[in-house]
Amino acid sequence: MNPPIIVLVRPQLGENIGKAARAMLNFGLTEMRIVAPRDGWPNPSAGPAAAGADIVLDRAKVYETTAEAVADCEHIYATTVRKRGVTKPVVGPDNAARLMHTKAGRHAVLFGREASGLATEDVSLARHILTVPINPEFGSLNLAQAVILTAYEWSRIARKTGADSDLVQPTAEEELLPPAPQAELDGLVDQFEEMLRPRGYFLPEARADATRQTLRSVLTKPGWNHLEVRTFRGILRTLGRERRD
Repeated sequence: MNPPIIVLVRPQLGENIGKAARAMLNFGLTEMRIVAPRDGWPNPSAGPAAAGADIVLDRAKVYETTAEAVADCEHIYATTVRKRGVTKPVVGPDNAARLMHTKAGRHAVLFGREASGLATEDVSLARHILTVPINPEFGSLNLAQAVILTAYEWSRIARKTGADSDLVQPTAEEELLPPAPQAELDGLVDQFEEMLRPRGYFLPEARADATRQTLRSVLTKPGWNHLEVRTFRGILRTLGRERRD
């Protein structure tokens, strides 16, 4: 699922931290990091505002700088309406969520302080600017609203991915081909065994049956179709031939 980390940068009010935690947990996010909270941490005002999202607050980690908070993350998004002089690719919450589900590595979303948002040095750490196409005459979201938009889109894409895997569409040919029949898979397993036996792969003899069973399990798990099995067997035949210089 690769849930993103929500990073609150220099938040001012404990109530807003609690509301952000509530927004996160509504959509299954639990990892919050807090950078230099104005009123320190823990904050007694955060708990009541979280309305039961205590697991988020209890696990929250505090950092002195934004750079430290995202040091273990490969993908960083800065939520801001303004680019603040920094040129970055711009994505909306929906596209950001798709990146979170398709790009390996840890993803972190930065949210700035209530009064002024993210500073330029915070935005400079990001790979993407994350912004929402809202009313240009009134582009003002509070912290919890901004968090809930991101959390909702991540959850929505997660549901779609689990339901119909629409993020990675198979080709038309793959959709038409069913998994290979067991006899073809048995032939692939037998071919592996014939090539591995002379090389001592199934030794010691006491472990041979268990090793064969594991090999069969590995080779049958993917559900390859007959073209894929045929390709794999062709590769094995090629590897088994004498080398031609």
